[in-house]
Amino acid sequence: MFVNNNKNVGDSTMRTRITLTPVLFLLIALPAAAEERVISSLGRLEPENGVVELAGPSGSGFTGAVLKTLEVAEGEWVEEDQVIARLDSYALRTAEVQRLNAILANAKSELERQEDLSITSATSRAMLDEARMEVDIAVADLAAARANLELAVVRSPVRAQVLEIHAYPGERVGPEGIMELGRTDRMYAVAEVYETDITQVEVGQRATVQVPAMETDLTGKVERIALKVGRLDAIGTDPIAKTDARVVEVFILLDDSDAVSRFTNMQVKVEIHP
Repeated sequence: MFVNNNKNVGDSTMRTRITLTPVLFLLIALPAAAEERVISSLGRLEPENGVVELAGPSGSGFTGAVLKTLEVAEGEWVEEDQVIARLDSYALRTAEVQRLNAILANAKSELERQEDLSITSATSRAMLDEARMEVDIAVADLAAARANLELAVVRSPVRAQVLEIHAYPGERVGPEGIMELGRTDRMYAVAEVYETDITQVEVGQRATVQVPAMETDLTGKVERIALKVGRLDAIGTDPIAKTDARVVEVFILLDDSDAVSRFTNMQVKVEIHP
C-alpha cells in the first residue's frame, strides 16, 4: 500500500511537469518576440536638412527690401553661392563702388607723384604721408562699398532645387522670405516615433515607407535619430489618436529619392523593422 501511494505521487508530479513545460516556454519567448516587433508611425517627406527658407540680406539698413531681378524659376537647380536675385538697391550701390574705384585710382596716382618728388626732395615728408593716408582711406571706403553692394545680391547658400518662390521682381520680401530651397536628390522620411518605442530604434535599421501618391512602398535606412523629444506633428485620420503624444524624430534616407522628389512635406506611414 505504501509503495502504491508513492507511485501515484510520482505519476502526479510527472504529469504536472509535462503540463507546465509549454507554459514556461511561452513566458520566456513572449518578451523576446515583443522586443523585435515592427515600429509603426506617421511621418513626412523632406529633403536633406529640411527646407531652406531663403530670406533677404540682413544688416542692409532697410525694411522690406524690393526685388529688382530674379534669376531662377521654380524647379530649377542652383549651385552654392550662385546669384539668384538682386534687390532694387543694386544699381545705386554699384554706382557707389564705381565712384570709389575712381577715387582710389586718383589717390594712388597722387601717391606715386609724391614718391617721385621725394626722390629729389621736391616735396615734404608730411605731403608724402598724407598721400599714403588718402590711399588707405580710399581702399577702406571701397571695401565698405563692395560689402554694401553684396547686401543687394541674393546668393544660394547650398546646391539645391527651387521648391517655391514667394517674391517676384517689384514685390517686397515678406516674412516668408524670397524662396524655398531643398536638396531633393536626397529625400528622407522623417518618422515620429513614440518616446516609449524609441529605445527599439537604432541607426542602420531598415524601414518601409507607404506614400499615398504611389502604388508601391519605398524602402530606406535609419540614418539619424533626433536628440530631443517633441510634440506629435503628423496627425492621422484616427479621431481617437493621441494628438499630444511625445515623439522623437527618426530620419530615414530613402533608397529611391527621385521617386518622391516632388512630394516634400507629404504625410507617409513608416514601419521600422528590427
